[in-house]
Amino acid sequence: MRMTVIGTGYLGAVHAACMADLGHDVLGVDVDEAKLAALAAGRTPFYEPGLPEILARTVASGNLRFSTSLEEAADFGEVHFLCVGTPQQPGSAAADMRPIDSVIEGLAPHLRDDCLVVGKSTVPVGTSDRLAARIAELAPVGARAEVAWNPEFLSESTAVEDTLRPDRIVVGVTSHRAEAVLGAVYSTMRESGTPYLVTDRTTAELVKVSANAFLATKVSFVNAMAEVCEATGGDVTTLAKAIGYDPRIGHRFLAAGVGFGGGCLPKDIRAFSARADELGFGDSLRFLRDVDEINMRARQRTVDRARTMLDGRFLGRRVAVLGAAFKSGSDDVRDSPALAVAASIQLQGAHVRVHDPEALDNARAAFPCLDYAREPEKACEGADLVLHLTDWAEYRDLNPAELAGVVDVPRLLDARNTLDLEHWRTHGWDVGALGRGNLAA
Repeated sequence: MRMTVIGTGYLGAVHAACMADLGHDVLGVDVDEAKLAALAAGRTPFYEPGLPEILARTVASGNLRFSTSLEEAADFGEVHFLCVGTPQQPGSAAADMRPIDSVIEGLAPHLRDDCLVVGKSTVPVGTSDRLAARIAELAPVGARAEVAWNPEFLSESTAVEDTLRPDRIVVGVTSHRAEAVLGAVYSTMRESGTPYLVTDRTTAELVKVSANAFLATKVSFVNAMAEVCEATGGDVTTLAKAIGYDPRIGHRFLAAGVGFGGGCLPKDIRAFSARADELGFGDSLRFLRDVDEINMRARQRTVDRARTMLDGRFLGRRVAVLGAAFKSGSDDVRDSPALAVAASIQLQGAHVRVHDPEALDNARAAFPCLDYAREPEKACEGADLVLHLTDWAEYRDLNPAELAGVVDVPRLLDARNTLDLEHWRTHGWDVGALGRGNLAA
């Protein structure tokens, strides 16, 4: 099929390349000419395993090309995927819908033939109805430019796999025609047995925000248990392992530590709460405010624990931070817990040097006040404390005996609870962790 993908950020670039790899003719559209030039040259503007190879292949084949013109997009596409961001509004918890509204205002006046406009962005419930009314008003073809909602379920570091082999596909439609079009778009996945759920647009919108709210709640629940364990002498890692064997609970997203971040979960749960307030059912989602507070408190607990391990003061101390991305497998530093902790410690008088395998350039742009190193050993030189804040496999493979000869004081705080602390201890390190009250710092 001929399709456009409007917005070539993280979601859009992955979706465009993967759809082209499935054999569709895809036009990626964005206002950022430099980004489009990079994509057209086969270069990804962010780190995502597997994407560079697919991008290079689909651009070379001619299945994927790029444009800045919404008029060209309207003339080209039978299906238009909306993949623009919905960031948090400045000074508000609500989602900023101006990027999507701007696309509709620019695209709809050029829609002269029957087509399907498909939202993939995470949006406040009710958005698809509002956009459908606006498109019907602006488009020469009127209501024959239908709107559907097809939420994305990508996870950074596995986005290509999540797109080509998803665990489910949800389409919210209002007609058999729209259902048939999206069935054709995803025919390869359907034939392979991927669960395919057809519903109304409102439910499709709610599926995505509900999934993110549940995942955020699960992370904050185990971090609340970490606080309990610290107060009582329990071990949250064993607790999480034990309850995770219950199939109703499961082990995924049940790792206590410095909390979640990134460009999705934090802003999505806030926007969901804000939308609930607007629609008059705010009490139903009031618990999400607690989820958010517990998550942010995990960052402060990390700072406090680090201060305690440094005998109550940061001033004049040297702190090494292992990790800058909000999660391993990504170079995304949006709302990164690691950088939030690093910056807080720096503001309290410590000299902080940060390492990350992929995110250093983005981290330096976001937090130029911090010091950075290209090698973990260099970041740890002369350190009074080493903080493990992003769970890269590279850090689990560090040799504590060798690193002890680099630091000033062999002292480690594992704020991700993934290092073998007994192994570090045997090599002379004082170790600490979050939620492990039975572990002496």
